[in-house]
Amino acid sequence: MNSSVILQCKQLTKRFKQGDLDVSVLKGVDFAINEGERVAIMGSSGSGKSTLLHLLGGLEKPTSGEVILEGVNLNKVRQAKLSKLRNRSLGFIYQFHHLLGEFNVLENVSMPALIGGDSVAQAKLKAEEILRRVGLEHRAKHKPGELSGGERQRVAIARALINKPKCILADEPTGNLDSKTAESIYQLMLELNQELKISFLIVTHDIELANRMDRVLHMVDGLIVDE
Repeated sequence: MNSSVILQCKQLTKRFKQGDLDVSVLKGVDFAINEGERVAIMGSSGSGKSTLLHLLGGLEKPTSGEVILEGVNLNKVRQAKLSKLRNRSLGFIYQFHHLLGEFNVLENVSMPALIGGDSVAQAKLKAEEILRRVGLEHRAKHKPGELSGGERQRVAIARALINKPKCILADEPTGNLDSKTAESIYQLMLELNQELKISFLIVTHDIELANRMDRVLHMVDGLIVDE
């Protein structure tokens, strides 16, 4: 594997069976993302984009094929090692921020660091630093319900970044935002990509966002058809 390749899949397939229903969602997907690269995946609903992201993130197992993260085949490691690798090397951003309403911003952002084994004091320092980077240090003690949609998404980005992952997997990160707020999120992701050399793999319907990526992959009926 090329040393600059962070995340790769080979002949990835996924089928869902339920009773008489047998649906083939991914039909042999091959691609790789390099260190610091920004890649968008576009396609109509049902083309397999979100399923692909879940498999690449080790959140689901493929029916066949391989997912390789920093040289490790995710299908061949035990759950404990997979969880540790995912926590260290990947960050996740979703269309819905998935912040925990009972915890404040600082606590939400700290969680991946605590799960990764940092002390409370270490996690707090890291969270404060990353909140400064996303311009939300003044919101550290607020609960998610007290924030705007754009602020909540910035918190979600900060949480994804706290362990300084190699790659961010983002599923429609601007899908719920108005155009002005979406623009600020684009700019933030581009700055972080350039400053920290983090790769971004973004599933999106947003042509504006896709056009700012290094590559755009198009998915049709479970396959990447062109770039």
